[in-house]
Amino acid sequence: MIAGEQLRLRLHDGKLIKDRRYHLRTYPNCFVAHELIDWLVSHKEAPDRATAVCLMQHLTDHDIIHHVCDKQPVFKDAKLLYRFRKDDGTFPFNTEVKIFMRGQRLYEHLITGKDSILQLREEHGVAYQRSFPGCQLIDWLLQNGETESRRRGLELCRALQEHGIIQHVSKKHDFFDSGLLYQFCINFRRRRRLSELLNESEQDNEEVAVQTHEDNNPESPFVLHKNPSQESNSGFQLVGSNKDLKQVICGRRGSLNALQLHNAGFAPPVQLSSTSVVRCNPKSVLRRNVTCEELLAPGAPFIKKVLTVIGDALGWGFVVRGLAPCYVQAVDPGSPAAAAGVKVQQFVCQVNGQCVLYLDYCTVTRLVMTGLRTVVLEVMEPLE
Repeated sequence: MIAGEQLRLRLHDGKLIKDRRYHLRTYPNCFVAHELIDWLVSHKEAPDRATAVCLMQHLTDHDIIHHVCDKQPVFKDAKLLYRFRKDDGTFPFNTEVKIFMRGQRLYEHLITGKDSILQLREEHGVAYQRSFPGCQLIDWLLQNGETESRRRGLELCRALQEHGIIQHVSKKHDFFDSGLLYQFCINFRRRRRLSELLNESEQDNEEVAVQTHEDNNPESPFVLHKNPSQESNSGFQLVGSNKDLKQVICGRRGSLNALQLHNAGFAPPVQLSSTSVVRCNPKSVLRRNVTCEELLAPGAPFIKKVLTVIGDALGWGFVVRGLAPCYVQAVDPGSPAAAAGVKVQQFVCQVNGQCVLYLDYCTVTRLVMTGLRTVVLEVMEPLE
């Protein structure tokens, strides 16, 4: 998204984007496909025309650009007119994008403002560049009219953390209105090479800090959000002894659902009552660790299943954990995931046709959250 926006601004500056006339009709703010390919190659954004076409197809697939009449889903190196969706108001501003853009705007204000709170600070004997205490960020949001209360500010900051825009400096804590130090995970000002688009997983590692908490770390239990209207059906499928259970205040299906915001058109979050307490096991539900090689070995005691999960307004209703492979840690019995056959201890092999066997759970979670509502999972289930 950042690379696409940087390209759009450069093309505007270079006058490649302009009003063009074709068959007695004027198309505003568009560019000619083969002229753009010429520009990409001449400016060394792509080594050859074929690679340049692949880059533009990537932007097309991600709803950054489109054919002016939406007749060409495949980007072609031809005399065809295309346009950036941001230039014609058709860009899909979903929750993920809105929070991303909110984070980018806050970053620009913080990095350029006088007496910026982004400073070199120290926590537990380690110095961190451009870090800030959580309480100071909320103070700044209030002073600059970015939030109406400390509670709303805390909700915004937690959403930014959930979407990989800010993080605790040592990745050990969620966001709190306290003196704990946090940093922006993304340098929004770094010039992106378009070639980075061809390897999204590498870009994720470079620009989005993926939290890799150990599954048995008591400071990082998974969180399941429950709708208060469904409190009577709040049991999640868990494996483990009661003595290992840790009580956390949470709600239904929050691990795969972004925290909704009040600001910028977001709906206010559901208020959880004091009775909205469920017991979650922060430890792994696996009886033993399983490697990717074991899953793929001939005759392994696992059965492959393909499950289609159609999310509802609250999400999908399951939680994944683990580091290559990741596995299903918990399932809400009344959720779309449960209805589709998702079960605890299943190993996730593919998400919407993409192999995720060697990815960590944060990356897999992000793939689900940023994709379509219908998620197709290929899982390996242990044989009884």
